[in-house]
Amino acid sequence: MTEASPLAYLDEFRDSPRIKELLARLRERRGGPFKIMEVCGTHTMAISRHGIRQAMPDDITLLSGPGCPVCVTSNSDIDTFIEIAASPGVIAASFGDMLRVPGTRMGLAEARSGGADVRIVYSPLDALTMARENPGNAVVFFGVGFETTAPTVAATLLEAAATGVDNFFVHSVHKLVPPALAALCAMPDLAIDAFLCPGHVTAIIGPEAYEPVARDFGIPSVIAGFEPLDIMLSLNMIAAQVDEARAEVELQYTRGVRPGGNPAAMDLMNRVFQPRDTEWRGLGVIPGSGLSIREEFAAHDAVRRFEVDVSYSREPKGCICGQILTGLKTPRDCRLFRKACSPDHPVGPCMVSSEGTCAAYFQYEA
Repeated sequence: MTEASPLAYLDEFRDSPRIKELLARLRERRGGPFKIMEVCGTHTMAISRHGIRQAMPDDITLLSGPGCPVCVTSNSDIDTFIEIAASPGVIAASFGDMLRVPGTRMGLAEARSGGADVRIVYSPLDALTMARENPGNAVVFFGVGFETTAPTVAATLLEAAATGVDNFFVHSVHKLVPPALAALCAMPDLAIDAFLCPGHVTAIIGPEAYEPVARDFGIPSVIAGFEPLDIMLSLNMIAAQVDEARAEVELQYTRGVRPGGNPAAMDLMNRVFQPRDTEWRGLGVIPGSGLSIREEFAAHDAVRRFEVDVSYSREPKGCICGQILTGLKTPRDCRLFRKACSPDHPVGPCMVSSEGTCAAYFQYEA
């Protein structure tokens, strides 16, 4: 089954009577201009696919933020995993999106071509099974993701520890969304007026996690679902808050998110991981925004097991992924976009990931 063309998505979106009604409401508002940032890669792709950005009134700007976990992973973290993957006796396990992300010297795909044993898995449990089946090797899983994936990795580490699978390791570069939102709010040259918040992450952490952003920075937040109607309803909710000078956390995605989130998943995450300062591409080091493996499970921590030197790490020359991830630039501002950088020959991670802003613009907006 092939995916519908971009024009088919646009026609379906524009021809919907309900969408037309919601767009008319946005055009009729009397407030001043404002900027909304979505911080979910799935929202980024949906906004591009359905032409929502182009349909906005001139006074409403939609910006794409750091909502793609692959994209915000720093080059030093990528290089660290590649160096570990190239170590003798290691089987490196990763989700498929990471395979083509360029590191400083090479990507995982090039490392595999050079002899490293790099394998794609669909869950951390696949990597744990791999460790059981290969007791003579160290199996290292690349733990990339937000609060959505961290509980599953935590559960896998708990099982590895409980069943004595001592050749299973995780390189944890998991990141937490709320500290990143606070960092964005503190950027003086960005001036975000509202956040369109992620549904999947919020299903874990609960809407309450964004209340400090609304309280401390006066920034409205609406948790949105992923269909075009969800996004349009959420944008209208944001517009109402801006016009009424309110800064609250509101939940549009009620069918997927409950107040309080998922306590069981949070408990799993907190049992195995602890917050740490970590580097985000484009945002630098954000205090308490990453997850490291607790001392109790240190025997499964890849960065403690393998000592590698990545002092050579640097950003790809000419790539502005960092500025795109913070909403300061769009892919069209990059001189490499659609020229030296394309999905077939990506220079930066924003062109690789299925949730990347550059990939979304390349497919639907360029």
